[in-house]
Amino acid sequence: MAKWGQGDPRWIVEERADATNVNNWHWTERDATSWSKRKLKEVLEGLVVEGEAGRCEIGDLKHVEGEASCNSRKGKLIFFYEWNLRLSWKGTVKESGEKHKGSVEIPNLSEENEVDDTEINVSKKKGEGDVLKDLMRTEGTTKLREALRDYLKALKTEFTLGMILPTKAPVGQDLATERKPSGSTMQDSVAPQSLDMVGVKIPTVRIHMREVFNSPADELYSIFTKKELVQKFSKCPAVIEAEKGGKLQMFEGCVSGEYTELVPSQRIVLKWRCRSWPDEHYATVALTFQDMAAQSELELECKGVPVAHEESTRQCWKKQYFEEIHILLQQSKDNME
Repeated sequence: MAKWGQGDPRWIVEERADATNVNNWHWTERDATSWSKRKLKEVLEGLVVEGEAGRCEIGDLKHVEGEASCNSRKGKLIFFYEWNLRLSWKGTVKESGEKHKGSVEIPNLSEENEVDDTEINVSKKKGEGDVLKDLMRTEGTTKLREALRDYLKALKTEFTLGMILPTKAPVGQDLATERKPSGSTMQDSVAPQSLDMVGVKIPTVRIHMREVFNSPADELYSIFTKKELVQKFSKCPAVIEAEKGGKLQMFEGCVSGEYTELVPSQRIVLKWRCRSWPDEHYATVALTFQDMAAQSELELECKGVPVAHEESTRQCWKKQYFEEIHILLQQSKDNME
């Protein structure tokens, strides 16, 4: 029998207050089907293809059939996906101005094939306009493959936020060791509330980011505090109670938290966490808004992010918050014009 504290760390559960999938050893699965349908629609619809022959644009995602999931085993993520897609397209011939329509079929997008090897079939309704069909088969296919890569990248970064839990260090290794600041990240060691009783510490990092938006500070502040605007940029139902102690829930529950400080048009402080972080472990997020003529700068400081989730958290704020807010602001501007 092994001595106390020297057993196989894969089976040590008494030092995790939540006792959840210690050291990421056990198989866990998350269904990515609904998320993938939204993401595929986002990356594919509206693609523009231009060439000497004319201009084409991808229309609606008419048919999407299949499924996707992400599995965690022994600290590794394994992805399964299989999709049958059909999209519409329309285009205009440059010389004649003639307009034509067609469709694109992607019968088997799956983890078994590389994106470059995935079959993409382009068809056009009867009549002339084969030059546009050729354009879609060449430049259009290239654009579609790029969009499919964007979907797969998002599946492996955005969707997996928080799936790999922090693990306890081997006996004798000090997790509380700090490293010097590097770039905009600093490592800390924080004992989350749920682990205080047993004294287990989680190594964490501090993330610092800045982003400039084409909107005044009061408008940008509203995007983080008004439910209808949050739901527009996140493309999901949300719980937004923008008052001290008010609840926050976004991205189908993947992100949740609480408002702890609100200074209108100037500052928001949140308790913020990903669903799969250790129970009751929250990062502290401070958002500071600064007017810059017709623009505004948003400064983000996120303290207490588990080390294992530094990059996925950074990508979450960049891709799911900042880039989507830029799109929302541009859409609002276009509608006004």
